[in-house]
Amino acid sequence: MYNILVCDDESGIRTLIKKYAQFEGHNVVEAQNGMQAIDIVREQNIDIVVMDIMMPELDGFSTVKEIRKQSEVPVIMLSARGEEYDRIHGFEVGADDYVVKPFSPKELMMRIDSVMRRRNKTETQNHSTYTKGSLVIDFTARKVMIDGVEADMSPKEYDLLFYLVKNKGIALSREKLITNVWGYDFYGDDRTLDTHIKLLRKHLGDYANLIVTLRGIGYRFEG
Repeated sequence: MYNILVCDDESGIRTLIKKYAQFEGHNVVEAQNGMQAIDIVREQNIDIVVMDIMMPELDGFSTVKEIRKQSEVPVIMLSARGEEYDRIHGFEVGADDYVVKPFSPKELMMRIDSVMRRRNKTETQNHSTYTKGSLVIDFTARKVMIDGVEADMSPKEYDLLFYLVKNKGIALSREKLITNVWGYDFYGDDRTLDTHIKLLRKHLGDYANLIVTLRGIGYRFEG
């Protein structure tokens, strides 16, 4: 059972999600605006957040940025728009997944399960790092340092980068990357992978060219 925080200014959306979540045995806490959501995450034990983007006063992006200052709780963004900019911005502020309205409540529940299973996987206890020039990737501590400055990346960006680096020199198909980073039960599309690659290259700066695009295949990390 998960404690799910649903933040949406539309009561009908909150009620719909709550109905399906409770049917599957989860507990739901509701917030009708961003400020309430921030307070709830601070004061309660929340396992995952479902966050609407378009809200008055404090939008979903700003709310997630504030939540990220105090918590790494997984976040799924909801939006009535599906533009690439929204997806990119959502991942930049730390969202784990992105769902476009109108959505299937059953699919949303499956996405919640998928995100939580990935988060709950135990990480290896062997401390290992990768270094190239001033780029230092610490797999165990989940840190990426460039010129001594830590990169501020989302959980899924870390997962993707780590997988690429651990398989450096190997041509990785798009399907293989999606399967191994997002899981067999991923319900998004190829654009999610492309969006994360763009964000990774932005974070890597001078080392962006280490991620090589293989036309018609996927990507390879040159290390």
